[in-house]
Amino acid sequence: MTLHENEVPADGSVVRSLLTAQCPQWADLPLSAAGAGTDNTMYRLGDDLLVRLPRTPDNARAVRKEQRWLPRLAPLLGRPVPAPVHAGTPTEDFPLVWSVHQWIEGDVAGPDTVRDWAAFGTDLAAFVRELHGLGLMGATRTGDLSWYRGGGLRAYDGTAREYFDGCRAVVGTELDVDALERLWHAALALPDSSGPEVWLHGDLKPTNLLARNGALHAVIDFGCLSVGLPDAEHSTVWDLPSLARETYWNALRLDESAWVRARAWAVVVGVSGIAYYWHTYPAFVAECRARLRSILTDAATR
Repeated sequence: MTLHENEVPADGSVVRSLLTAQCPQWADLPLSAAGAGTDNTMYRLGDDLLVRLPRTPDNARAVRKEQRWLPRLAPLLGRPVPAPVHAGTPTEDFPLVWSVHQWIEGDVAGPDTVRDWAAFGTDLAAFVRELHGLGLMGATRTGDLSWYRGGGLRAYDGTAREYFDGCRAVVGTELDVDALERLWHAALALPDSSGPEVWLHGDLKPTNLLARNGALHAVIDFGCLSVGLPDAEHSTVWDLPSLARETYWNALRLDESAWVRARAWAVVVGVSGIAYYWHTYPAFVAECRARLRSILTDAATR
């Protein structure tokens, strides 16, 4: 499934060629597709490894960022996160950097895998508090660590308007895009967060949260890792049930302004996902729709 105009194709035969050339000790291990997101394609390698291939040159920059920073961050975090064990280099078959990670057991967080959503929200808040509390180790909000969601909302307003229009054009009256845009503008009227800047995972949606024995076990996919203001970090809690969202908010003691700004980021990421992936990635569009419906329901009851 191709999602981007500049996508670099990669299938199992490409992965085998990469392993043969750069990791011959693993080249004969069983290989199976292990999912694909908007930015990367994954293959499970044997029982203990995962091959991660970026879809585009821009996504390759995120892979390189994971290779640099995850070995330094992972030992400081209390829950498992991906640990790169090989930093792959470009070849004729695949002209981008790529990675091999340790496989982390677990299932995507969802109604069939999470036993107690209140506890899950509290545990996720604890992970966020821990990550945000880590020293920056000399990292600054520059280059690949300056992802847009770690900045202020106003700088993104022009692009957001285009996505609101694009979403409105494809969903029609199915979603109240006007109401969503009002939530965005309500956040724009607030002062920006005063900081401080922290480490941000950047995309703590359920597909990046693994559960075991009914509870949060691991956090994966640090491709959006950045340094910035924490508001957008909280935006993905609208992908979780309301009970998890409430316990998360209470555990972090977020004030109303932070919540409104986080909701605005959730809105704009949702409408942009619908506008961009409408014709190419229906499963992701469904995720965005569900998020936006949750936001509208939540806003109507507050």
